[in-house]
Amino acid sequence: QVQLVASGGGLVQAGGSLRLSCAYSGRTASSFSWGWFRQVPGKEREFVAAIRRIGTTYFADSVKGRFTISRDNAKNTVYLEMNSLKPEDTAVYYCAAGGLGPADSRRTYDNWGQGTQVTVSS
Repeated sequence: QVQLVASGGGLVQAGGSLRLSCAYSGRTASSFSWGWFRQVPGKEREFVAAIRRIGTTYFADSVKGRFTISRDNAKNTVYLEMNSLKPEDTAVYYCAAGGLGPADSRRTYDNWGQGTQVTVSS
């Protein structure tokens, strides 16, 4: 059974930092890609960041230079380090695992975790 469990969300002031974690198990341990997406009510889920099995990383333009993504193989966990947070980063963040398709496409990912809420106050 594939499982992805996201955690680490919360309330933070603008300019602050948060680290999201996504613990994966089962078949997702052999995935080629792990990604983070976010969604606000009334909008489509959008790409935030991704990391390939070989370590290549990808970021949405809106978070480049502020967010980093990493993976700890020993802990089967993917992290999203978010710095210099802005109110527009407020969303529910989802982690996902998938194959070799485009890193920024939801269709690349066939396994999704539950969301974790990130709220950035101004």
